[in-house]
Amino acid sequence: MSRAAQATINLSALQHNLQRVQQVAPSSQIIAIIKADAYGHGLVRVAKALNAADKFGVAGLEEALQLRNAGIRKPVVLLEGVLAVSELSKAGLQNLEVVVHHISQLETLEEYARTASNAASRLNVWLKVDTGMHRLGFPPSIVQTVWQRLQAIPLVKDVCIMSHLANADDTKDTTTDKQLALFNTASNNIDAKKSMANSAGILNWPMTHMDFVRPGLMLYGVTPFNQDVAADYQLRAVMTLSSQLIAINYFKKGDAVGYGGDWVCPEDMSVGVVALGYGDGYPRHAKSGTPVIVNGQRTDLIGRVSMDMICVDLRGFQNANVGDPVVLWGDGLPVEEVARYASTVAYELLCHVTQRVKFVEVR
Repeated sequence: MSRAAQATINLSALQHNLQRVQQVAPSSQIIAIIKADAYGHGLVRVAKALNAADKFGVAGLEEALQLRNAGIRKPVVLLEGVLAVSELSKAGLQNLEVVVHHISQLETLEEYARTASNAASRLNVWLKVDTGMHRLGFPPSIVQTVWQRLQAIPLVKDVCIMSHLANADDTKDTTTDKQLALFNTASNNIDAKKSMANSAGILNWPMTHMDFVRPGLMLYGVTPFNQDVAADYQLRAVMTLSSQLIAINYFKKGDAVGYGGDWVCPEDMSVGVVALGYGDGYPRHAKSGTPVIVNGQRTDLIGRVSMDMICVDLRGFQNANVGDPVVLWGDGLPVEEVARYASTVAYELLCHVTQRVKFVEVR
């Protein structure tokens, strides 16, 4: 018997979500963030479907080369930049754009310019400013100096300037306003295209839109805001994780279900077994009560998540049968909701779906 665990990727929903970005930020160009295998949706698959984006954003060189090897020629931004002269040479040959966020990268770029041949390709560069995320980026106080050094490098073609929002998913937090003020001060008198807005910035902080926006999570039909769901922002779920019932059992009141006997039947009842577990990427720490859809009807996860299986409450399901469809998240069940029950975030759930799950594209 082949396993029924399946991730259905709705390319029409993906394209719809890109159109929502265009509607919300009509004056900005779009860098579609497709790092981490497009948040678990398939790097090349997603890139081909998002041809209307202006550029793609990936974490590093390896992901960019996957795109180039698949015949995708659109500009690609390496969000973590590169660390070696040899990587800069590859980036130039492949028409990739590099983020410079640390003094060592600036020095590597200067060394590349000194040692490269006259035929070396020129590079577009993104200067990253640390406005409060305190992860990557130059302090605002030295941005003007870094800018001048970049301008003096012959192999640098165009320089853009960017930062990253730390708390934009909290609509009441004032950090975004402070970051924006720091960014504007640091980039004052710098004639360059600018980018600051991630998905949360796009949806709730229009002053951060600037020349380029960088949607990630919202492209996949997920909201970055803790208590909301995608439909609140007219976004459509792209991934539906599904499986089917492989057994229906009948237990007595007091019978324990699953490892450790953590969940005990409160009455005589039916329990369904679903062919999907943490070996497929379903969160091991999802609590009893996590919603699941069986035959279009909501019910609850019960007991601990196993490697290959979960159990579900079938009380009230008069006609359930082995083989019936089960949705774990996606169509009709927001992944954000499942993430809350698992004490994690939707990003992690999407990225953790494993390769033993069958991926199917639909439009």
